[in-house]
Amino acid sequence: MKKYILFSVLSLFLAATNAQIDRTTPPKKGPAPEINLKEPARFELSNGLKVMVVENHKLPRVNMYLTIDNPPILQGDKAGVSDLTSSMLGKGSISIPKDDFYEEVDFLGASINISSQSASANCLSKYFPRILELMADAALNPNFTQEEFEKEKEQLLTGLKSQEKDVSAIATRVQLALAYGKNHPYGEITSEETVNNVTLADVEQFYRNYFVPANAYLVIVGDVDFETAKALITKNFTSWSKAVPPSFSYSKPTDVQYTQINFVDAPNAVQSEVAVENITELKMKDSDYLHALLANRILGGGSQGRLQLNLREDKGYTYGSYSAIRDNKYSPIRFDASAQVRNAVTDSAVVEILKEIDKIINEPVSVEELSNAKAEYAGSFVMALENPTTIAAYALNIDTEDLPSNFYKTYLERLDAVSIDDVQKAAQKHLTTSNARVVVVGKGSDIVENLEKVTFKGKEVPVFHYDKFANKTEKPEYNAAVPEGMTANSVLEKYIEAIGGKSKLEGVESYAMVAEAEMQGMKLELEMKKTSQDQFMQNIKVMGNSMQKQVLDGESGYMVVQGQRKDLSPEEIEKIKEESAAFPELNYLSVGNVSLEGIEPVGDKKAYKLKITDKKTAFYDIESGLKIQEISVEEIQGQQMENVMGFTDYQEVSGVKFPFKLSQSMGPQTFEFTVTELKVNDGVNASDFE
Repeated sequence: MKKYILFSVLSLFLAATNAQIDRTTPPKKGPAPEINLKEPARFELSNGLKVMVVENHKLPRVNMYLTIDNPPILQGDKAGVSDLTSSMLGKGSISIPKDDFYEEVDFLGASINISSQSASANCLSKYFPRILELMADAALNPNFTQEEFEKEKEQLLTGLKSQEKDVSAIATRVQLALAYGKNHPYGEITSEETVNNVTLADVEQFYRNYFVPANAYLVIVGDVDFETAKALITKNFTSWSKAVPPSFSYSKPTDVQYTQINFVDAPNAVQSEVAVENITELKMKDSDYLHALLANRILGGGSQGRLQLNLREDKGYTYGSYSAIRDNKYSPIRFDASAQVRNAVTDSAVVEILKEIDKIINEPVSVEELSNAKAEYAGSFVMALENPTTIAAYALNIDTEDLPSNFYKTYLERLDAVSIDDVQKAAQKHLTTSNARVVVVGKGSDIVENLEKVTFKGKEVPVFHYDKFANKTEKPEYNAAVPEGMTANSVLEKYIEAIGGKSKLEGVESYAMVAEAEMQGMKLELEMKKTSQDQFMQNIKVMGNSMQKQVLDGESGYMVVQGQRKDLSPEEIEKIKEESAAFPELNYLSVGNVSLEGIEPVGDKKAYKLKITDKKTAFYDIESGLKIQEISVEEIQGQQMENVMGFTDYQEVSGVKFPFKLSQSMGPQTFEFTVTELKVNDGVNASDFE
């Protein structure tokens, strides 16, 4: 009975309490928490080097950051001299050979990195004096040698060479060049020609001009004592000669007069790179700085941005679509919204990105969107405060960006005060769809026709053509006339003759191939064996471990993926049979259902386009007759994806020419295989297909 009475009393109490609370009204927000940032200790050397020291004794480690806050540097016809200077720094000094320098740094469990405008190091606190000394010595007394210069120059040229067909690299280069102009530090292009203009003397002069203490800041964070750090820094950096970098002027970037598409043809592209960009002026000290950041966050600053929700989640055009707004105290700066999209939807993606930019300019964002964006920025800010390097970074920003001393102390308060109207005004100020430059890099033969039909807000968007170095050019000829009398069989016969002739090919009963590639620093190995008896084996290994293996032995076969075996279905067997032929062109001739679709550019070559099946197309160089590309369409997770194989560097083996360079692209992934071993009528056994 007592227990029943007790429950009754509690029920009445809870009912009365609930009756006094109006749950339809959300609780009032409290004031933004006050941020207390510990000020770093500071001093300045006579040569102009400004130093900040942040003591943090939680861990026995020290981090060092040297930043030279110079205005952007225009390299002109010697673009690449900055990269070469960076690559030659941090490799010992006049007094310490490179190998000895590396060995000592590694032995102490530290790291030191130096570039043309910065340096950094980290180490255990007990090794701080020596690592600071080594960093200073390598930064202030570099050992520039002709031998090292030639080596670094060759590496830079090799890197540029590898980017020639890299669609993403081409897109980035053209976007920057068109946005800023090629006579602006942010838009100039480093090319083989400009790099070859650079000499060792140019590197030495660049270093003397710009690696100077006038605009330099050294930040020390970690388990150090201020007075000890001051004494060591004074000892090691006082010798840095006082100097001011040269000043020069360059053109101010501006927007285009009207919205337009700037197209770059990349025949090897498996998807299109789309970027909508405009120029704006935004500095950290501006009153609308946070407003602009929030507008960008809502538009495309993350996985919940409008661009992502539209182009990926709703339309399925892309893996991801994002936007970025930047700040810069020296120059007008670029805003862009971008995506990598399937060829077939390139024109639609352009329109959808423009629509989303236009919407955030002309319509207020929702309360929920603004609240979520504020929460993300506030969370990131608070979490960053747990890192002692944050204090140093904030202090550095206050100095270099001319910010008020309470900029970060009031950050959350100012963030909380941003209104919906503030966000819309920032979008109207910093974004545009009236003077937007839409840069598209992709396979012109597939996408230009539809791009030329793009309209936005009732107006046609004109298309202008550029080459891969942002030079204006004429529209490529995508459908060149096929010479009279040329047929699909003529193309196939020319290919067969080019690689050795029909009798030679029919004499190949089997061949075995091994090829290698790199994937994110890991070795990728492709082993393939084929016979004329519908036998096929392909094994893909990563770091020596088999990741995927396919085996076909006539009418049966299986697949092993990461150790899991699966028998092939009849449909899969037929598909692999198509791939298993040593020279499928011999079969194409006998079947007779291949059609000649026209002439298209593939890279820097023109090629005959043959339709093999509804899902497979092959391209043959009109001059050499060799097959240079093959495109097959596959369905992955409900989406149609193009698998592009490239064939180059043909070499003769046993009287037959085989491609020794194989590139495979699907989606954003591209693998470049180099054949290391190829045997004809040798190296294949019956056991390979068991």
